[in-house]
Amino acid sequence: MQQNQQLLSQIHPHLGTAPRLGLLGGTFDPIHIGHLSLAQAAQEELGLDQVLFIPAGNPPHKQGKPVTEAEHRLCMVELAVSGNPDFEVSTVDMARQGPSYTVDTLRQLRQVYPRHVLVFIIGADSLLDIARWHKPREILAQCHVAAAERPGFDLARTEKAMGELYDLHRERIHLFSAPLLEISSTRLRELCFEGRSIRYLAPDPVVDYIAQHRLYSGRDSHDS
Repeated sequence: MQQNQQLLSQIHPHLGTAPRLGLLGGTFDPIHIGHLSLAQAAQEELGLDQVLFIPAGNPPHKQGKPVTEAEHRLCMVELAVSGNPDFEVSTVDMARQGPSYTVDTLRQLRQVYPRHVLVFIIGADSLLDIARWHKPREILAQCHVAAAERPGFDLARTEKAMGELYDLHRERIHLFSAPLLEISSTRLRELCFEGRSIRYLAPDPVVDYIAQHRLYSGRDSHDS
């Protein structure tokens, strides 16, 4: 145990040596291999003990836009992570009424995992917008943020966009490398609508589930 703690302290030391729980939220409409590879990279680079996938129940950025039923999105996420014992699914957002704000999710998970370091996983481009999220100060007080670097990522630009938020919480922001996969849920929906295959872009059980339930076919694909 002591050896493991010493090893963890060398991997992003500001995370400390308590158990590290990665959090990957999203609409997952549908989940694809880009989501899974992002979670895997974060787990390996930041020494995460586990990664929780958290499908949004009522995503606030989707207000007025069509979103696939929560039951289907949850089933697809469960199918996608079922082969990895370090990946689990949380329904904390789906069980809560109202918009699925990150800050509310963190409040609830903090009660369930009081001894864990919570690590919220995002793409580095999202750091440019985090200051405009609902209650960003409380978000960064509740968790660390792990951002996957992308080609052309400019840390100076990000610092400027985050402003005082970055200055106050820079030790809670961690950059890591992840495979660059040009895959989006929007594109998968478009391919399904066009009657084309999404095999190898999503896990086979997810591909089969989409076909079985005729998701994304016969209707316009909505924005991601």
